[in-house]
Amino acid sequence: MTTNKRHRRPLYTPEERYRRDHSFWTLVQGILAPLQFLVFLVSLYLVLRFMFTGSGFALATASIIAKTLLLYAIMITGSIWERDVFGKYLFAPAFFWEDAVSMIVLALHTAYLFAWHYALLEADGQMLLALAAYLAYVINAGQFLFKLRTARLDADQPRVGARRLEPTR
Repeated sequence: MTTNKRHRRPLYTPEERYRRDHSFWTLVQGILAPLQFLVFLVSLYLVLRFMFTGSGFALATASIIAKTLLLYAIMITGSIWERDVFGKYLFAPAFFWEDAVSMIVLALHTAYLFAWHYALLEADGQMLLALAAYLAYVINAGQFLFKLRTARLDADQPRVGARRLEPTR
């Protein structure tokens, strides 16, 4: 029985994996990502509550702003992480599409902030824009979870000629 596995480049080279595992920013991302997701869930509930009941606009707005600030934090620290691991702040080949969708997520969240701050949309319009930003965020989070799974599967695969990397002194 033959298997028809497509051969692909592992997500990380041994050197990149070492840099990822020893970067301070990996820990930061590991803290910010679940925190942002928790704030997202609470905010989603508050936005939907407002959309269905018409009450709680201020609380929903505050939650969207908090979610957006966390998004900015994770994007900035994620860019630093990407530079540490891949040598580029954005669009390293291993994360090109995740970064591309992240730009859409950032644009939608930023558009929400402008719409809110300058009262460019009524309350319902602001909440619909936030929901569009949240949909893009969910898609992007799914991309990153898929990459996390891919990295874990890669780590389980034996590598021919793999060597253990030690820090240079």
